[in-house]
Amino acid sequence: EVQLVASGGGLVQPGGSLRLSCVVSGLTFSTNAMTWVRQAPGKGLEWVSTIGSGGSVTRYGDSVKGRFTISRDNAKKTLYLQMNSLKPEDTAVYYCSNRGVRGQGTQVTVSS
Repeated sequence: EVQLVASGGGLVQPGGSLRLSCVVSGLTFSTNAMTWVRQAPGKGLEWVSTIGSGGSVTRYGDSVKGRFTISRDNAKKTLYLQMNSLKPEDTAVYYCSNRGVRGQGTQVTVSS
């Protein structure tokens, strides 16, 4: 059974930073691309970022490009999302995902 457990969310002021983590089990992490998605209150799922299995290939949604950085540690089977210059519109539940499977999310709230 694939398990994806995200953590690191919280309340932060606009302009602040957070680092999300996602510990993965139940799949061969080092051979799988991984994705972060988010869901804001009352809205649908939004793709945030994807990273290739080796970590060298990354892609970002236009709304986060230049502010967020995705990375991974294959030895620790952990996915990360460094979020800088946070905006109120980044408020959402963030999930890590593999092949459409989402795990437990973590709430990020950006507010003054």
